[in-house]
This record gives sequence, C-alpha cells and structure tokens, in this order.
Amino acid sequence: MAIKRRIGASPQERGSQTGQTCPDIFELVDGNYAVIGTEATELLDSELPAGAERADYERIVIVSRETLIRAKADIPDA
Repeated sequence: MAIKRRIGASPQERGSQTGQTCPDIFELVDGNYAVIGTEATELLDSELPAGAERADYERIVIVSRETLIRAKADIPDA
C-alpha cells in the first residue's frame, strides 16, 4: 500500500501555519483513499444511521468541510 498523490490543497495552503491542524486526503496507488482526520469513533458510533455499520478495525474520523470541498475537484466522477 502506498500513497499516489494528495487530493486537494495541502494543510499549509488551507492556512495551517503550525502543522497542528492537518486534515488531509490521499489517493492510494490501488485507487482507494486515505484520510487524516480527528478520531471521533466513540463520539459518533451510536449516531450512525440505520444500515451504516463499522467493523472493529474501522474508525470514524472527521475531516473539515474546507478540506473536503477543496479536494472535490481532484476526485474523479468515475
């Protein structure tokens, strides 16, 4: 597993001067995506809607709205 490229603007381009606020999205060489976000599994697990499931090895992470919006142009439609 390896990172192919960043999707969207870097944290610095989004205004992170200290490196402390660094949500990020990456495309992997296999076509999947990896995200850096704030871990929120305990907070949101009980809030998952009907039909949404999470395996024991999966975590819920929060990615800022700005990070996702700035990544949108780099995510292919198909």
